Amino acid sequence: MAHHDGHDQSGHGQGDHGHNHAHDHSDDIEPALQSLIYKQIEFDKIRTYNESEPDAGANVVKKTWQERLNPEPELTSDADEQLLMIVPFAGVLKLHSILVRASTSGSCPRNFKIYQNRDDLDFSTASDLEPTQTLTISQTNEIQDLPVRRAKFGNTYSLTLFVEDNYGDEVSRVYWIGFKGEFTELNREPVEVLYEKAANPKDHELIAGIGDKGAMSGGRQGM
Repeated sequence: MAHHDGHDQSGHGQGDHGHNHAHDHSDDIEPALQSLIYKQIEFDKIRTYNESEPDAGANVVKKTWQERLNPEPELTSDADEQLLMIVPFAGVLKLHSILVRASTSGSCPRNFKIYQNRDDLDFSTASDLEPTQTLTISQTNEIQDLPVRRAKFGNTYSLTLFVEDNYGDEVSRVYWIGFKGEFTELNREPVEVLYEKAANPKDHELIAGIGDKGAMSGGRQGM
């Protein structure tokens, strides 16, 4: 199995501006970092079923963007090729895409079946339940950015990822999983009260001092 032991160097040596390597590298990763969800993941509450090593699922999610090409730790299934991972968030996520690094071998999962806000699933219920969306995974050890239908994932507090089969091996392997999107912290209720008081344009000038705070309260309606 081929691993990427370098640090994204393969895409830079082909240009004529080698002296700008450090600058170009920074520009490449910055857009991904802007929408990468990391600190808002509740790592200690991640549950992975049929993992061959305890906490292997949580550990591949814990890898930072800079560690995404590291071959270890890895998540490997145990009894068969199936994996089920439940990832909770410390607030509300508007999911844009899921990032994954798998492999070129038969251990690469064929897809992720994604279930929104279903942290009660096991293999039996996941097999019977229609997923919110199914994302196809290609046999490659490059980072895959798999976009979701954003209208279906606009109010997400947990994601369940189900690997039902792979490309032919007895076990499935995943080296990194990441999430991109927009995040809203919980516990915004006091700010919402201020926002409602300032909602009347006639009242706005009288309490202009809290106007900026009121602007921070978007995204919590309907929770």
